[in-house]
Amino acid sequence: MMQWKANWICPEKDMGDICPVFQKTWDGGKNTVKAELCITALGVYEARLNGFRVGEYVLAPGWTAYEKRLQYQKYDVTSLLKSKNELCVTVGKGWYSSSMPGWMMTEDRVRRMGRHTGLLCELHVTYEDGTVEIIATDDTWSCAQSQVRFSEIYDGEIYDASFIPENREKVCSFDGPWDILIPQEGEEIREMERIQAKSVFVTPAGELVVDFGQEVTGYVEFTVDAKAGDRVKILHGEVLDQQDNFYNANYRSAKAEIIYTCKEGKQTWHPMLTFFGFRYLKLEEFPGEFPESILPEQFTAIVVYSRMKQTGSLRCSDAGLNQLFSNIFWGQKGNFLDVPTDCPQRDERLGWTGDAQVFIKAASYNYDTQRFYKKWLRDLAADQRVDGSVGQVIPDYLPEGAPSAAWGDAATICPWQIYLTYGDKEVLSGQFDSMKKWVDYITGATKDTYLWTGGEHFGDWLGLDAPVGSYKGSSREDFIASAFYAYSTKLVIKAGNVLGEDVASYEKLYENILNTFRSTYPKYETQTEYILAVWFELAEDLQKSADELAEMIKSDGCQMRTGFVGTPYILHVLSRYGHTELAYTLLMRKEYPSWLYAVDKGATTIWEHWDGIMENGEFWSTDMNSFNHYAYGAVADWVYEEAAGIRVTEDAPGFEKLYIEPKADKRLEWLEASIDTRNGLVKSRWTWQEDGLKYEITTPVNARIVIGGRETEVGPGRYTFWG
Repeated sequence: MMQWKANWICPEKDMGDICPVFQKTWDGGKNTVKAELCITALGVYEARLNGFRVGEYVLAPGWTAYEKRLQYQKYDVTSLLKSKNELCVTVGKGWYSSSMPGWMMTEDRVRRMGRHTGLLCELHVTYEDGTVEIIATDDTWSCAQSQVRFSEIYDGEIYDASFIPENREKVCSFDGPWDILIPQEGEEIREMERIQAKSVFVTPAGELVVDFGQEVTGYVEFTVDAKAGDRVKILHGEVLDQQDNFYNANYRSAKAEIIYTCKEGKQTWHPMLTFFGFRYLKLEEFPGEFPESILPEQFTAIVVYSRMKQTGSLRCSDAGLNQLFSNIFWGQKGNFLDVPTDCPQRDERLGWTGDAQVFIKAASYNYDTQRFYKKWLRDLAADQRVDGSVGQVIPDYLPEGAPSAAWGDAATICPWQIYLTYGDKEVLSGQFDSMKKWVDYITGATKDTYLWTGGEHFGDWLGLDAPVGSYKGSSREDFIASAFYAYSTKLVIKAGNVLGEDVASYEKLYENILNTFRSTYPKYETQTEYILAVWFELAEDLQKSADELAEMIKSDGCQMRTGFVGTPYILHVLSRYGHTELAYTLLMRKEYPSWLYAVDKGATTIWEHWDGIMENGEFWSTDMNSFNHYAYGAVADWVYEEAAGIRVTEDAPGFEKLYIEPKADKRLEWLEASIDTRNGLVKSRWTWQEDGLKYEITTPVNARIVIGGRETEVGPGRYTFWG
């Protein structure tokens, strides 16, 4: 652990909503060999040394379970030092003291909103003669009001480029957190991509709107030639309404706005301490002769997300499916901003555990998420409640919320999947106690032994079979809870076996859960109930239950009736038990409800609701209608594992050995998928040709390849098969 010499500091006088900028000046003196800045904040910070931005990390120090864990960063700033130096650090509220969650006022929200921001940093300068000088935050620093007049996660940023502080003010030291400080664990949040605006146009309502052609998470950078005191006011939105006018009522209470006061002349600016989810901008105020003088090249969307390497690729002969694949990748980028959030735009942006666990397999194939998830899982364990329950969101900004099945099960499902994808035993050993605590909590909380009954759950959230007035679907909540109880117990056993732990008591528990489940639920009433019973291997006759599921889907008009719980597994169950054609039918369906319905409506990310924009062009709701909600993008893992046939096996985690069994469909001319695994690139492609179905497989390790029921063992290499 680092031994800090610095003090926590804050402005001596409260600045209200204005973000303070802390300052320290000093003379360089002797020849410098190395200079390293160690820094963190209560809030988010941007540091500049001699006018140059320190590092590429935006919204540092990131979002953690702040009462338990606070990251600090180290930057090599040797090249930025001069003979005379000035270090300036601007600090904003960030996630630390913003008004989260925005849709309801709770005691915990009030408490967090009352927390004041602060800064802790020290610069270690090593000179040529071996001496080390430490410039650390203390009462000798000064502060001032910054040009950032307001910055907050939901409401945006107000910036006055013409403001010049007249004098510096004193800072004071305070007793900030020490024992929770940890080195950077997660991936840095970075400016990862830049997208030029596609068009600037006037809507039928007379609004001036900028369209980037793609929904993103981040912020806009604009260039304007203006007079000092001119204003820019910008609102953000995801979609246009039925009349092609600007729309963002679905942001609810989040203002999501920029107000920028110009200095004299040509200037380029973007927000620095907040972010937005958007495709469209409404220019409520913008210097120039409206609208002819405002051009698309004046606007660039800076795409911000955790620095993850793309490892997966999906392509096929169908343009609609390719757009779906693009939407899935964009949905992940937009919601993997340090925490796996539900959405990046409205007054929510929370780390919902249910969304995280249903998407983690697809996420870990699409991108290298090992470090990202391990950091978040440590926050989950840190925020796990005394009784072992897991909150609905992590970091737990909804401590009043009851633990829910399929949400709290992120405690077991996520570590296990990271182990499978990356062969990482450390994530299992680090989370094993947390995994057991979750199962033990259920065991102690249930009303009926060996089931999970009597709890308060989200059910099959947004299930398409939901009765009028309900979000929860028609599947029995106790059924879902008991099924996940069994599954999490099984995962504890599997993790324990990998780690060499004694799990005999959990093995006995699982046996009792399985028997009790089967006797309590001999029949299944909904698609989701069938799916869970088969996928979690709870049904006595898995094939029979899968066949009955297929018949139910057909009788429902070959359409899904599932929600957050059933949808991630539905295609898997069908294809694993001989109903691949039906699985493709669901995947390629264009009518509501389907993945391609949103694509045909112009979606560029995954929607929260299958009919976020209904067939008549109206919106499903203003209350809960995100157009960047990645959970249903979990279908990507079916494309990797079943359509392309690339599977990781439990006896060879990290893709140490491969099982490849592609499953083609004549409605596609070709399909290919690849995953850059810890052991190399694996690729699977199938193509319909005149003389048959051609399979091209690249494997970096030994593989068992199954084509048309014929099994072949191969070593590393590229292979062609016909089937």
